Amino acid sequence: MGYTTSGSYGHTVGGAIGMGYVHHAGGVDAGFIQSGRYEININGRRYPATAHLRAPYDPQRKRILD
Repeated sequence: MGYTTSGSYGHTVGGAIGMGYVHHAGGVDAGFIQSGRYEININGRRYPATAHLRAPYDPQRKRILD
């Protein structure tokens, strides 16, 4: 359905972050993204993933200060 273009560990959000693209012949909009179920395939093993329409961000730094 798509490709991961980059990944890293997000210290302020407390987890791995992958960025990429979702492709669909009928088009992609916010409703399409939000209604989907996503997984990341790493060396043949699938891991659950959560799609975000905006970059996850912790502006008050609550995760790293707790």
